[in-house]
Amino acid sequence: MHSVSVAKALRTDAKPVDERRLLVLTGDREAGYRHLEAVLDALSVSIGDTTLVGPEDRLRCEYRSQSTANRLLGTTREVIAIDTHQALRPNALGSVVGAVDGGGLLVLIAPPLDDWPETRDAFDETLAAPPVAVESVTGHFRRRLVETLRRHPGIAIVDVDDDRVRRDGLIHPAPRLEVEPSQPSDAVTGDFPDTAYEACLTADQREAVAAFEPFRDADVGSRAIVLEADRGRGKSSAAGLAAGALALSGLDVAVTAQSADGCGEVFARARELVGESEPEETDPSSGRDASEAIPVRTDTGGRVRFEPASNVDAWIDEPDVVIVDEAATLPVSILETTLAADQVAYATTVHGYEGTGRGFAVRFRDRLDDAPHDVTALSLVEPIRYAAGDPIETWAFRVLALDAGPPVDPLVADATPESVTYERPDPETLVGDEHRLRETFGLLVLAHYRTEPTDLARLLDAPNVTVRTLEHDGHVVAVALLAREGGLDAETRAEMYEGARIRGNMLPDVLTSQLRDESAGETVGYRIVRIATHHAVRSRGLGSHLLAKIHEECADDVDWLGSGFGATPDLLRFWQRNDYGAIHTSTTRNDRSGAYSAIVLHPTSDAGRSLRDRHARRFAARVPAVLGDALGDLDADTARAILRSIPTDAAPPLPHDEHDWRLIAGAAYGPGLFDVDPGPFRPVLVRYLIEQPTLDTAVPSTRADRLFVRRGLQARPWPEVAAELGYHSPGQCMRSFGDALCPLVDHYGTDSTLVGDAAAHLVRDLRDRFHDE
Repeated sequence: MHSVSVAKALRTDAKPVDERRLLVLTGDREAGYRHLEAVLDALSVSIGDTTLVGPEDRLRCEYRSQSTANRLLGTTREVIAIDTHQALRPNALGSVVGAVDGGGLLVLIAPPLDDWPETRDAFDETLAAPPVAVESVTGHFRRRLVETLRRHPGIAIVDVDDDRVRRDGLIHPAPRLEVEPSQPSDAVTGDFPDTAYEACLTADQREAVAAFEPFRDADVGSRAIVLEADRGRGKSSAAGLAAGALALSGLDVAVTAQSADGCGEVFARARELVGESEPEETDPSSGRDASEAIPVRTDTGGRVRFEPASNVDAWIDEPDVVIVDEAATLPVSILETTLAADQVAYATTVHGYEGTGRGFAVRFRDRLDDAPHDVTALSLVEPIRYAAGDPIETWAFRVLALDAGPPVDPLVADATPESVTYERPDPETLVGDEHRLRETFGLLVLAHYRTEPTDLARLLDAPNVTVRTLEHDGHVVAVALLAREGGLDAETRAEMYEGARIRGNMLPDVLTSQLRDESAGETVGYRIVRIATHHAVRSRGLGSHLLAKIHEECADDVDWLGSGFGATPDLLRFWQRNDYGAIHTSTTRNDRSGAYSAIVLHPTSDAGRSLRDRHARRFAARVPAVLGDALGDLDADTARAILRSIPTDAAPPLPHDEHDWRLIAGAAYGPGLFDVDPGPFRPVLVRYLIEQPTLDTAVPSTRADRLFVRRGLQARPWPEVAAELGYHSPGQCMRSFGDALCPLVDHYGTDSTLVGDAAAHLVRDLRDRFHDE
C-alpha cells in the first residue's frame, strides 16, 4: 500500500525538524481503515501513543468519540487518526490537532474529497433548524477544508480506492540548527531546585516556573498567576514543574481541570521533578495511563493531587496552592470559586478549541483583576511540543480561523455611524474573501465568551444563519450573527410543548417548553445570536446603528427580532435603549458565562407585538416570586436592570384593597413594618422599578433601589442587606426602607386612577395623620 511508504516518508520529513505532518486517506471507509492499520503496523509507534477518534472503537489503542475529543486537551500523542465518514465536527478537529507531538502524524480518514463538500452528514444535521431540512445545509466549510488540504504544505493525500498518491506532502525542510540546552548557569535561580529550571526547554518556561516561587510564602498575601499560550508552548509542563517544586517545599498543591486525563502533562512533570516513578497502568489494554490522578507525594509531606472542577466548592479551602489547567474550558462560575484560594494559578490557551471559548478572557479576567489577588500574567510564545512554524499548526489555524482577529485599531479608528456601510455578506462571499471572513469571525471571537470552531461552520453552512456587518473603508467594525427561528407547524409546536428539543429555535423553545406558550413557535423572527463592535470604536452608537439597519431590512419579513444573552446591567441597558423589552430570565446560571440569561424581544408585526406583550406581562407578574426564590443570588444592579428593561405597559397592577394600602402607608409614614406582610409591597416596588417614574418628591437613591431589590423582592435578611449596602445597623436599614417608600406611596398610592378612590383617600389621610404627629 502506498499509504505506508507515504506515512514513513512524512515521518522522516518531519522528525529532524520536530514538525508534524497530516495524512489524508480519502475514499471508501473500510479501505481507509485497512490502510490505517497497515500504516500503524509499519510505524514504530506504541499503542499508548496512538488515539483513534471516530464513531466506533475498532483499533487496539485509545479511543475517543468526536464529542469527547476535548478530553485530549493537555495530552500528547505521536499518532491521532480521526474518522470523518459519518461526521466531521470542527470542535473535534481543533482538539486533536494540538495533541499531536512534534515528529508525529495526524491521519484524516475521509470520504472522496471531490464529493465530500456536497455530502450531508450527521454534523450537518445539527445545522439544519426546523422547518428547514438538512438538504438545505451548504458545504462551504468542507469545501474550504478540502481546498486547504490540497494545497497546504505538509499534507499528503492517498486515494485508498485505487491506492494512488495524490500528494506526497513532503516539504524537504532544511535542517534546523541544534540549540544548546540551557545550562544551570543560564537558568533562573531562586528557592526552587536547580533541577526544576534545568528541566525547562525555553526561557519562557523558566520565567513561568520562577513566577510560582512566591507561592512558598503564604504570609505575603493573595496571589494569582496567569500563564497564557497557544497550544504546545509548554504551559502545562511549566505548571507541573512548579507544582513539583512547591510539593518538595512541603506544600499541598491541588490541580484541577475539566477532567483528570487532561492534566497528564502536569502530573508527569511533577513526578519527574520529585523523582517518583510513573504509576502502573490500571488498564493496559486501553494504552493509556488510567491512574494519572494518583497524587505525587514528597518526603517533606507535600503533595500534588487532582481535584475535580465540578465540585470545587467542596475542596477549595483545603490546599495551599491551586493550579487550574486549561482554564478556558471551565465555566466562569467555577473559575470564580477558585478565587477563594489565596494562591492560585491559571494555565489557559489563547488560540485553539479551548482558546476560542473565551470565557476566561472575556468574562473572567475582569473579575480576577477586581479580586484581592496580586496578579502576574505571563505569555509563553516559543513552541515546545513541536517546532515554530509547524505547517500543521498553520493549517489548523487557517482552516478553523483559530487566530482570526478584527482589523487593527488604526484602520477603523475614525469609524462613525455616518462613515460606515451596511453589508449583507453571504457565505459564498465570505469563503471567497479570506480577509473579510477573518475580520468578521475574529470580531465575533474576541467579543464573546463562547465562540467555537463549530460556529465557523454554522456561519458558513447553516441555512437559517446569516451575518450583517458595518464596514469602514472595507474593514469590519461591527457584526451581527442572526438566526431565523419559528414558523413551525402545529405538530412540531406540539412536540416542543411536550418537551422535545427542536434544533435552532432557541427563543420559541424557551417560550414554549418553559413558559408554556404552545403558539409561540408559530411566529417567525430573527434571533440576534451575537452582536459585537470593534473595541476601538465602542460607545459611538455603532451597535445601535447596526440594530436599526437590521430592523429596517427585516421588519416586513418577520414578526419579531430578539436575543438571549448573559444578563449584565450594561448589556440590558444597551438592549433597552434599542427598544428590546425583557420577557424572561433563566433560573439557572449559564455554565460557561456564570451569568443568568435574559431574553429580550422587539416586535415588528401585530403577531410579534402580541407575543411580546403577553410574555412581558407574565414576566412582570412572576418576577417577585422568582427573585425571592431561584434568583435570590442575582446581584441587585442586574435585577434592577432587568426590571427596567420590562416594557412599562407590562407593569403589574397596584393593590386596590384598603387594608393593603394601610400596611404600605403605615410602613412608609408611620410605625408599620414591611415584615408583617411583604406581599402588598411587591407590586408597588416592581411597578416603580419597571417604570422609574419622575416623582414629585426626592427620588430614591441608587442604594435605596438596591434595598428594594435585596429586601423587598429577594427577601434577604436585614443584617445581610445592611452589611452589603453599607448601613450602620439593621435598624438603620429598616428605617431607610420606610423613608424610601414615602415618595413611591405619594406617587402611586394617592392616584385614584391607579388604586381606586377609597384606597387613595385612605393613603392621603394616613399621610396627613402621621405628618401632623
